[in-house]
Amino acid sequence: MKHMIVAASALLLAACQSGSAPAPQADSAAGIAPILATPDAVDVHSYARPLEARVTHIALDLGVDFTAKRIAGTATLDIQAKPDAKSIILDDKGLEISKIAAADGTPLSYQVGAVDANLGAPLEIAIGTARKIIITYKSAPDSEALQWLTPAQTVGKKQPFLFSQGQSINNRSWVPTQDSPGIRQSWEARIRVARPLTAVMSAPKAAEPITDGDARIFSYKMDNPVAPYLIAIAVGDLAFRELGPRTGVWTEPGMLDKAAAELSDTENMVAAAERLYGPYAWGRYDLLVLPPSFPFGGMENPTLTFLTPTFIAGDKSNNSLIAHELAHSWSGNLATNATWSDFWLNEGMTTYAERRIVEAVYGPKVAAQQVALGIDAQDKAVADAGGLTGGDTRLHIDLKGRNPDDGLTDIAYEKGAAFLRVIETSVGREKFDAWLRGWFDRHRFQPVTSALFLADLRANLIKGDAALEAKLMLDQWVYQPGIPANAVKADAQAFVAVDTASTAFATGGAPDVTAWNAYTTDERLRFLNRLPRKLDKSRLDTLASAFALGSTTNNEVIFAWLDLATRNRYDPAVPALTAFLSSVGRGKFVRPLYKTLYADAAWGRQIAQRLYPQARPLYHPLVTREVDKTMAGKS
Repeated sequence: MKHMIVAASALLLAACQSGSAPAPQADSAAGIAPILATPDAVDVHSYARPLEARVTHIALDLGVDFTAKRIAGTATLDIQAKPDAKSIILDDKGLEISKIAAADGTPLSYQVGAVDANLGAPLEIAIGTARKIIITYKSAPDSEALQWLTPAQTVGKKQPFLFSQGQSINNRSWVPTQDSPGIRQSWEARIRVARPLTAVMSAPKAAEPITDGDARIFSYKMDNPVAPYLIAIAVGDLAFRELGPRTGVWTEPGMLDKAAAELSDTENMVAAAERLYGPYAWGRYDLLVLPPSFPFGGMENPTLTFLTPTFIAGDKSNNSLIAHELAHSWSGNLATNATWSDFWLNEGMTTYAERRIVEAVYGPKVAAQQVALGIDAQDKAVADAGGLTGGDTRLHIDLKGRNPDDGLTDIAYEKGAAFLRVIETSVGREKFDAWLRGWFDRHRFQPVTSALFLADLRANLIKGDAALEAKLMLDQWVYQPGIPANAVKADAQAFVAVDTASTAFATGGAPDVTAWNAYTTDERLRFLNRLPRKLDKSRLDTLASAFALGSTTNNEVIFAWLDLATRNRYDPAVPALTAFLSSVGRGKFVRPLYKTLYADAAWGRQIAQRLYPQARPLYHPLVTREVDKTMAGKS
């Protein structure tokens, strides 16, 4: 497809010319953000028609029912629409709607359209002149966004737990709105839960909790317009501890000491990020360490990052995860991909910024090693996507007719970050930092596209320099498959000693226990991941014994070891594999292990078939959706 690169101003609300859409400037005080009107900003994963009628604000008044596994109540939507708009279209996936009315109580007719397996269904509401509507509804027990945990699945074992995961298009299964990242909305919520549970959300607290009989009521309000996938909730037995003047951690009481110790550098990370990218715009930066069912490493919900407990190693060695989620406070939350085809604008920019924060807090050697690991991940993702000519190796990816989660690969993260390193290296860090900070300022609380990104680069950094334009190979990076020839190589010294040791072991040498004991987590991962994928049992025995791999508590190292072990039918690792898959729900770990097991019909498949039915209740719907396919032989 041919893409036209146009000036950024031309991308904002073309419909304004006919007086049919909101003004193009973001107004965070009013909660209004622009809608982009260019073809590349049309979201194929939403039924909404925002240039005709769009949601600007959501007010939720909901109760949480653990017995029924439902969230129920009302959503009041503020609407902005063309004068002649007769209806508004929302996104709906399994919502059970009892009525829809105007603010004065007048019933409004509505229709739920045909269901698509990925997108759900369009919810079309005849609004007439109404510009505020009230939807009374409840979520389905199998809502894709929500995971309901029994007390036995928590650390404390006494209270149930609920959490949501909205990205990419899952919030339409519990919030009736236009579930598109290009339609930013402010929001507020009043949440009723049973005593003694606590409800936290991805917004500033609007009032102190209220006790009402056997219930507690919590109120939150997000004045800034955000992409709707960033609306998040968690309910459980939660305790809080301050980490710094504007940072803190929520988690179950039994996890609080470990979590707070691991996260003690958070305030320093926020300060480092501000020095790079400007003032933090969200007030507080708190973190929520969830039960191990959480499907991702982290989720950048504004004011309250959701985290997997699998990052806790006792030595802060996995804290690049925190740097990554914090960096999203600028890349992804301030300036957000308008569609999932441009997911790299969220994740590639964040991965680049993450390593700059890591460099500032933990030093250049750590950052260089993580860049090198990232390039390894990029190369694996390219291979998995069909090689250098594979269509899914483009940054601007074609996801029409597919689940947007198909684009959540290391192409977006690592190729995106590699692209930014090319620009930084070509123009110099000082100039690039100034441009990147300006990018966040110019697109604050707004949706963005690849075309906007390139237009901004050309207008504010390249400035007509034809030689620089040719050197950067901008369009090739964004719109063409593969990795362009100007990619910056990893620091050859980053892992030189580790690579030498890994090669020596792979060719029959003795394991260097002293060196292994001195390695960081990144160095251990590099060592294990550089070994040949096929090793005989005697070498695996030596490896496991020398490095005590069966007793490590670092989940990243455990996964790297089990990945190698399962590829070699290593029976002594099966107890550790069973324990790991029965206690960890992070998709990064779970999905590839089941895929390897199932693919091995003679050895691994029977292990997977034994384990999965028992472990499945631990996993979030986003994980079971993919593993179910694997176990059915469909992936």
